[in-house]
Amino acid sequence: MGVFDKIKNAIWGGHAEAAPAAEPLKPAAPVSASAAPASNPTPIPSAAPAASAPASSGPVDITPILDAAVKKSGQKLDWRKSIVDLMKALDLDSSLTARKELAAELHYSGDTNDSATMNVWLHKALMKKLAENGGKVPAELAD
Repeated sequence: MGVFDKIKNAIWGGHAEAAPAAEPLKPAAPVSASAAPASNPTPIPSAAPAASAPASSGPVDITPILDAAVKKSGQKLDWRKSIVDLMKALDLDSSLTARKELAAELHYSGDTNDSATMNVWLHKALMKKLAENGGKVPAELAD
């Protein structure tokens, strides 16, 4: 799993959305008729969790999710301006190595040794990518 997927999964978490990966699991077919006695049929997983998820309610608003993550972290983090703070709020690896990996995933063409420039680009690119993947990004962060 890439860094972007970790960020997206951390934000979406229990807020399932219409991404292809969020498709409900299909029940498995029984291996053989003799494997399950007729009086005790194989239970079929309930679709209730998928049905209760807001799959068609539109984009996932990232603001309250990230604000809550910052509050839960107990740290003074500014996810709206800092890629490092955003990753820390989500309890993800925010090391330079992880950010370079994210830069590669998002096709950063600049110098990854210029971390300040890369970080600014990463934050903007991440907001754009989150919006493209069903996230509702604050207007001031959507470029």
